[in-house]
Amino acid sequence: MTAQPRLSIGLPVYNGEEYLAESLDALLGQTYEDFELVVSDNASTDGTEDICRRYAAKDSRIRYLRLPRNIGATPNHNHVLAESRGELFKWASHDDLYGRDLLRRCVQALDERPDMILAHTGQAVIDGDGRVKVPYEYTLATDSPHAPDRFRSLLFEPGGDDFYGVMRTDMLRRVKPMDSYHHADRTYVAEITLHGAFHQVPELLYFRRDHPTRAERANPSKRSRCVNLDPRRAGPLHPTPRLLAEYVWGFASAIRRAPLSAADRRACFRHLGAWMTSRIRPGAGERVEDRAPVDPARLTVSVDDLVAGREGRRA
Repeated sequence: MTAQPRLSIGLPVYNGEEYLAESLDALLGQTYEDFELVVSDNASTDGTEDICRRYAAKDSRIRYLRLPRNIGATPNHNHVLAESRGELFKWASHDDLYGRDLLRRCVQALDERPDMILAHTGQAVIDGDGRVKVPYEYTLATDSPHAPDRFRSLLFEPGGDDFYGVMRTDMLRRVKPMDSYHHADRTYVAEITLHGAFHQVPELLYFRRDHPTRAERANPSKRSRCVNLDPRRAGPLHPTPRLLAEYVWGFASAIRRAPLSAADRRACFRHLGAWMTSRIRPGAGERVEDRAPVDPARLTVSVDDLVAGREGRRA
């Protein structure tokens, strides 16, 4: 690992032993190698620590951090960003898979497009065994040069997962840290897109795993999800109506903080108002993995062909 890696990957994890090794293999086997992998173990009680220490001993790019207590998923996500040193940053999930060229293609896209602040690739949802459930066609207008258009698209179009793209770290330092109310990741990405446009690499290289123990599945209610994000949400001062109100206020606050012209700010508030009145629409705001499964035969590429293998580790 170089003294100052170009890219930092932040991987927050809690009790991730089931899929963690497979995900680490996919990250460490990337064709782009100038990165550090910051793994923050949120006081796991399963075999996560042993897996992390074993991989860290074999690959000098890994920095393994173990927290003394479970601080919640959101503070842990913010923690790995605070610990990062690269000029570029990417969050990674302990259970997802990554095509071996994902990092290279995203870094290359940002180098070729200095006006873009985030690069991501095509994605599909896979099940616990790695079988494709939902290939996803990205339709969001996040590449628009106009901030209100990007913001409107993020409000009204489902899915995206741009949260897991490769981003410019200096931009992330200017954005308010992610919060832990319902769908706070969506308001976080919305604020990011008010700072600049995104580029979507037209290659299927990101595979988001959907399984019964995934946080959203294991915590079906809005309140239980938020408690998983931050244990402090378990108190009586955080009922579900407050969590939903914070969600809406998160969008409004993002507009107020963003470096927008007065005209663009007014346009964003108009889009927010229209979105608020549209929430009775069935399926509004659904995520891609919640849609009906699609026949994997529609894909022209195999997950096994794209994901880096175990030979990707290095000392």
